[in-house]
Amino acid sequence: MHTEISELFNLEGQTALITGGGRDLGLDAASILAASGCAVAITSRHQDRAQAAAEKLASRYGVATLGLALDQTRYYDVARVVDSVLAWRPRLDILVNNAGGGVGSSAALLMERDPADIALMIETNLTGVLYCCRQVGRHMMEQSAGRIINIASIAGLGGRDRRVYARTGLKGQAVDYAAAKAGVIGMTRDLAGYLSPHGINVNCISPGGFERGQPEAFIREYSERTPMGRMGRDGVDLKGAILFLASPASNYITGENLTVDGGFVLWK
Repeated sequence: MHTEISELFNLEGQTALITGGGRDLGLDAASILAASGCAVAITSRHQDRAQAAAEKLASRYGVATLGLALDQTRYYDVARVVDSVLAWRPRLDILVNNAGGGVGSSAALLMERDPADIALMIETNLTGVLYCCRQVGRHMMEQSAGRIINIASIAGLGGRDRRVYARTGLKGQAVDYAAAKAGVIGMTRDLAGYLSPHGINVNCISPGGFERGQPEAFIREYSERTPMGRMGRDGVDLKGAILFLASPASNYITGENLTVDGGFVLWK
């Protein structure tokens, strides 16, 4: 490979924090950053899961890793984790805000949903992300450099046809999840306006649906509604977007929302 290419994607000597980095898209993000030479700290709600994933990454890629437990709905827990990363490494260059997802055990339908689950969904998927941006952004402002990548969702870009879930036996998507992810997209744009003058790139990625053992009928219907004819694949489809936004290849890009969905949002 020509050095002109390798230099665009080389992250050697840098440190990244990936929340929710123990599995699925978070593990993919941690893996590609580690493969590019980045030291990686990953979080999970459970210390043992974070530690196991960190050890796996260290063995596979030969980079320094750190596993930490994090409840990002608690601001002072976020502060503790960021302080731990900075005690481990002198700089924090990249933040990937991946932790979140569906929470709560009540029905996904708004009129039947437990208000406590609505509040927890917003706290987990929006407020917690803002806490992480605040605490890491403070440090990045001091060093006048950094990358923040927020993981949003195509749920924040449009409504869902819930008949598909009903037909295929799935619980469905809660309106509060869409609200939180739309908030992440809006937050990213305004945070980019706030932090970019300090040398910090702030962008987000909105993944579409990824195939993870859903009923065959749902996978078929979702794929038929996607121009590329399939759902996303863990281990493959997010890594390039993460590396691009974390690397010098995207130096002049900030405030953007990159959809990684096979074109799902194109078809109405």
